[in-house]
Amino acid sequence: MTDKPRALVTGGAGFIGSHLCERLLADGVAVIAMDNLITGALANIEHLFGNPDFVFHQQDVTNFLHVPGRLDFILHFASPASPIDYLELPIQTLKVGALGTHKALGLAKAKNARLLLASTSEVYGDPLVHPQREDYWGNVNPVGPRGVYDEAKRFAEAITMAYQRTHGVQTRIVRIFNTYGPRMRLNDGRVLPAFMSQALRGEPMSVFGDGSQTRSFCYVDDLVEGILRLLRSDEKEPVNIGNPAEMTILQFGDAIKKATGANVPFVFHPLPVDDPKVRRPDIGKARRVLGGWEPKIPLEEGLRRTTEYFRRKIGKP
Repeated sequence: MTDKPRALVTGGAGFIGSHLCERLLADGVAVIAMDNLITGALANIEHLFGNPDFVFHQQDVTNFLHVPGRLDFILHFASPASPIDYLELPIQTLKVGALGTHKALGLAKAKNARLLLASTSEVYGDPLVHPQREDYWGNVNPVGPRGVYDEAKRFAEAITMAYQRTHGVQTRIVRIFNTYGPRMRLNDGRVLPAFMSQALRGEPMSVFGDGSQTRSFCYVDDLVEGILRLLRSDEKEPVNIGNPAEMTILQFGDAIKKATGANVPFVFHPLPVDDPKVRRPDIGKARRVLGGWEPKIPLEEGLRRTTEYFRRKIGKP
């Protein structure tokens, strides 16, 4: 058994989970990655297999969750996280938010480990308050098609706080806003993979609605830095991590055209049910409690790195 701190990352073969595994190893933490691979991919972590401090288990955390030996940290990132995924996998999304989080918290209690829950800006729903602060309770349709993800994460936050208050489990909650970077899946339904794969293939870029709805995009390395600062902080209440630089979907599409060199038109489709009209984090709390954390990587640089990755995946020189 290693003397290094040990961390379990559920959803460790996913987009954000794989970057967390990589960063934890670089920080001297032994990592156990766990994933059932319904949305994760071994390709995201295969470069880590030669590291003696890295172990992978293909496992569904809603069925059981056991790790022998000491465990210092649990980072619970197992969940479908894109609209296509949670609309195609509604029951699995609800189960991992409820049963998976329950099992992760039980393991944290048994091991006296600190657990960080990956929550989401989707807990705010289609917000009536802008930008979104952590003390806003949200505007969520619990029975709409997106409710399976929104409510799964809202339940996950509630049971996490219950374990903290009732059992004294050390817990942290990060509310993640739109994040992008290498290892995103090409066709996962999120804005950047859709735009970028279409642009690189010379296809029209699909815009849902009129493109005036807003989002804010944080590069994955900045997100991971904020998550790890939160993990090691004393903050027990939810914290927004994201980029407060807000833009319309059309503006973001133009930025991707510039990054890829594509000259393609937009094509417009009906707006999905309950799609948020605005999304921007208030990161004042993160700046206060996480040592002045804020995003450092400009959109142009982040898109350059992401474009290189997508070119390799698509096979476009």
